Amino acid sequence: MATKRRPLRTSAAGPSSSNMNFRPGGPDVKRAEAKGTRPTAAPTSVREILVMMVMHACKKTIFFDTNLKVALYLGSLFLVSLIGDFIPFPKTYFARSDNLFNVYFVKVGWGWTLMLTVPFLAMTSYTLCCGDMKKMLRHHIPRIVIATFFWLFWTKMFNIIETSYGRCTVKGFGTKSACLKAGHLWNGFDISGHAFILIHSSLVLIEEARPIIKWESIKDYLRNEIHDRSISEHSSTNPLRNLSEEEMRNLQFLYDRLTPIIRTLFIGMATLQLLWDVMLVGTMLYYHHMVEKVISGIIAILTWYFTYRFWYRTTLLPDPAGSGSFFYQRENKDTFVYGRRPTMTTTGPTNVNAGSRANMATGAFGGLAAQPKFMGMPLYTNMRTAATAASGNQTGASNNGVDLNS
Repeated sequence: MATKRRPLRTSAAGPSSSNMNFRPGGPDVKRAEAKGTRPTAAPTSVREILVMMVMHACKKTIFFDTNLKVALYLGSLFLVSLIGDFIPFPKTYFARSDNLFNVYFVKVGWGWTLMLTVPFLAMTSYTLCCGDMKKMLRHHIPRIVIATFFWLFWTKMFNIIETSYGRCTVKGFGTKSACLKAGHLWNGFDISGHAFILIHSSLVLIEEARPIIKWESIKDYLRNEIHDRSISEHSSTNPLRNLSEEEMRNLQFLYDRLTPIIRTLFIGMATLQLLWDVMLVGTMLYYHHMVEKVISGIIAILTWYFTYRFWYRTTLLPDPAGSGSFFYQRENKDTFVYGRRPTMTTTGPTNVNAGSRANMATGAFGGLAAQPKFMGMPLYTNMRTAATAASGNQTGASNNGVDLNS
């Protein structure tokens, strides 16, 4: 005959605790009283999910492997243009020089690029500098000034080359302006300004959009750091741990206020970059000769490589896009800081803002690489617990999994 099961909590008082077959300390413990816990993120709304889906699609579009994209630019400029020089492609709407996209976008392409890039650069840099306007103006704004200078320099140079090394189709006109005013054509070596501006703008958009990578992680870092400071706990892995209270307040305020605008600008930048690629295909098919387009493409790519891949990765100003008073992109394989010493942060042998591969491997982020992880996230946030777990794993490995004290 079956007997009645005894409750685990026979001595508990009160009507709510009678006949409750669970162990003490479970649901009765409030979250505020629990130790070793962190605040969780707020529930995600349907609108937020839709926005993140759009952002993910835009990131996949604009952050296509840059090295591969550069190779595709050069290869297609050569191959497609070479075929077009010998076999005319069928005429389409994009073959007309007065098509809508050519007149209102390509011919003023750098203006469209600046219209989206400048506010995006200013807002992201101002946020990452924790509201320090001088740092933003000194370390970030010069990048767009340099890009504009190279745009002006090369377009003027292309025009000078065409004017100096050309001739009118009708004799008697020694200058390009006189030839064109008379209604004749000027035959010169016309390096494609369209191909240059489209490739130059696309690469600048890609590089200046990089701060959006892992931008959402700043919210998690803020929440955890505010919680740690409220309970007087010092985190060794949070990149915000070295910020002052004023910088934390500025960062939280700017992040909350500017993130919706930054996301909107990024979606516009991704759309514009896709449009530039489409218009570049039209330029390959219908405009200029192969040599003129290949030379302009090489110049645009060399300009990008010299500035974003060489100059900005040295210790000279300006800093790369995404740098600031803290470093939040340590898991980005194409991050800007590899091999670069920071100029905005304090120097030191274990400066987390340096973001070098050596620091990540040797534990400058608090031994993050040595900690046990689940789904890519560290299991421990307290360094003492992590060190104990790591030493236990090493001991178990050295003993081949056999407990010597048993």
